[in-house]
Amino acid sequence: MSVRSKRRRLCSAAALAVALLTATLPAHAAFRCGTRLIATGDHVTKLLEFCGEPANVQSRYAQRSLVGNYGNRVYIPGYAEEVLIEDWTYNLGPYQLMRSIRLENGFVKEIRNLGYGY
Repeated sequence: MSVRSKRRRLCSAAALAVALLTATLPAHAAFRCGTRLIATGDHVTKLLEFCGEPANVQSRYAQRSLVGNYGNRVYIPGYAEEVLIEDWTYNLGPYQLMRSIRLENGFVKEIRNLGYGY
């Protein structure tokens, strides 16, 4: 087998692996900025580095019960943690869907597709 055909097979396998990886992520769990991928759980610094500043930011605080080590809610009467919630909107132009990114305490919590941009 020639070097060229080996290289072609390797490139095909890599492309297939990337396609399978992105196909397994739910549509609401990933957002592509150019060639970079933003997923739930990523930090705000990665979002800013890959996607830049959003078109709109809305911020608010919410109070919630504590989350334990295993993801369960811990209820302590009279005590709640304060969470900074930010909704960032990215307008990618008239030929792409706008994205709404919900951040909680600086981490991507939810990614939603909106209508086409302007």
